[in-house]
Order: sequence, then structure tokens, then C-alpha cells
Amino acid sequence: MTPNSAHLKLWQSIGSGVQRTYLDGWDMRAFEYRQAEEIREALKRHHVRYLFIGKSGAILLGFPDTTQDADLFVDRSIENGRALVTALRELAFDLSDTQVSEIERGKDLVQLKNGPFDLDLIFAPDGIERFKDAWDRRIEIEDFPVCHIDDIIASKEAAGRERDRESLPRLRAFREYWIQHAQGRKL
Repeated sequence: MTPNSAHLKLWQSIGSGVQRTYLDGWDMRAFEYRQAEEIREALKRHHVRYLFIGKSGAILLGFPDTTQDADLFVDRSIENGRALVTALRELAFDLSDTQVSEIERGKDLVQLKNGPFDLDLIFAPDGIERFKDAWDRRIEIEDFPVCHIDDIIASKEAAGRERDRESLPRLRAFREYWIQHAQGRKL
């Protein structure tokens, strides 16, 4: 087997009843710029107030990493939730009645895996008190509304998940680079 074909090796069972718990590289979906554009355009058409947050937000700022989903910090209001539901359906998300209700009322976290890509809707991210505060600090980059890198870091620090703790040193280093290089540039 050549080094480049290693990822093509089929999963080998080591015992009866054992199931694969990790996806192959071929099965994993990754957040792509095209998805961000689709989100931006659909949500813009329906006047949804939101910000990219998490790794997807950091990636839009230039953070050199990958993620499997897009994370959106959504302004919590019934009108905004209804507009978001309409936009998500336009994007081909197959929303259940329960998901529609959760989105319209602004449940803290709604994870969608029933559409063209995985999407996390976050109405109350850890480490950020109010949407208005994050909105006032937002960065507009290529017409994408993105949480400020400080808010992305604060959210990951407050969440305290192991995967967030592992990415924090890289995010902090990126923040220093971003602050030095983004100053004076029109984003």
C-alpha cells in the first residue's frame, strides 16, 4: 500500500457486533466557503440577524483550520426565528415541527444535520452575554457578519469542552497575527 492510499483501506472488524465509530475521510463533510456564501445569501434575503461564530467564524477571518459544520450565533426573537426557518427551508433543510418550534423560540442550541451541510444554531453561546454586544463588535468580511475573534475565543473558553481547550492556543496565536495584520486593512 502506498502512503497516499492509506485512507482507502476498508474498516476491519475486530469482533462480532463491533461497529465503526469514526467516519472515513470520504464520509466526513467539512465546512466550505461555498456553504458560507449560501448561508449568507439566503439569510440576507430573509433579513435574518446572525453572526458566524466558532471555528467557521474564525476560518472566515483567516484561521487556517477545518471544521465539520457552520456555527451561527442567531439573534433571539420570534420574528428572526421565523425568518430563519424560511431561509433554512430555502437552503433545503428538512426541518421537523420540533426543530421549527426550537428555532422560533430561540432554544439555546439547535443542531441541524438534516440538510445539505451540518449547521449549529446558537442562540445563547457561552461567554457572550447579549447578541447586541457581539453585533456591535462584529467584523464584516466580504459581507459575512462574523463575531470578533475575541468573542470566538471567549465562547470557546467558557464552553470548556476538551476540543475547545485543544484549539485555544492556536486561536490565541491566530488572534495575535490577525490583530497585527488586520489593523488598517479594510476587511
